[in-house]
Amino acid sequence: MSTVRIETAEGVTTMTLDSPPVNALGRQLVADLEEALKNLKDDPQVRCLVLRSGGKHFCAGADLKERRTMSAEEVEAFVPRLAGVCHGVAALPFPTIAAVRGAAAGGGCELALGCDLRILAEDARIGLRETALAIIPGAGGTQRLPRLVGMATAKRWIFGAEMHAAAAALADGVADRVVPTAELDAAAQAWAKTIASNGPVALRLAKKAIEEGADLPMPEALEREWECYQGVLGTADRVEALKAFAEKRPPKFEGR
Repeated sequence: MSTVRIETAEGVTTMTLDSPPVNALGRQLVADLEEALKNLKDDPQVRCLVLRSGGKHFCAGADLKERRTMSAEEVEAFVPRLAGVCHGVAALPFPTIAAVRGAAAGGGCELALGCDLRILAEDARIGLRETALAIIPGAGGTQRLPRLVGMATAKRWIFGAEMHAAAAALADGVADRVVPTAELDAAAQAWAKTIASNGPVALRLAKKAIEEGADLPMPEALEREWECYQGVLGTADRVEALKAFAEKRPPKFEGR
């Protein structure tokens, strides 16, 4: 993978987009992201993922220079692959955090929306620019954004096709946190380490319960929650948590 780097330290896995200057989503970056996601999704050792960028920008969206050279048939084949990358991020079974610096436009915004949480540098800008290019968001933006912030705000973002400052994204609920630009990576890692310190099996099942219950009627959603809860009952981590509480020490979770 020439445009994606994956590193793991202290329980946190970091995926870095490294396709300068703006990490545009062209054929190579999409192919490398597909490979990275295939390797990560079934890795039981991953506790929390930080998706970040090398360089000044998170992701400027589709590679429009490359797109201009594609035939209509090639575009029709490629866009579902790009969308599949965003869907693949959203489908990862463990918690994910997008650490956004610079621009996250179009598909870059959709990539961030595929993560569970978003932390933005204070000078970051994020938005769905597609209608200004006479297309629509096609990698989950029309579906994930309204589920995150509500239909009215999503329509404002998509119809307006504007780039939003980090403070505005925080106010609208797209960003979960905004930090000084120089502190972005450290803040994202610290947040991920806090998450990763919790029970790995519990984290995955909590995410599963939230995701699968979101569109169900409440009685069925509560049944799904209970099914997921049963998945932690027989774990060694649950026993360790109770033992650590009694012994007044931090627990040591092994993900089993």
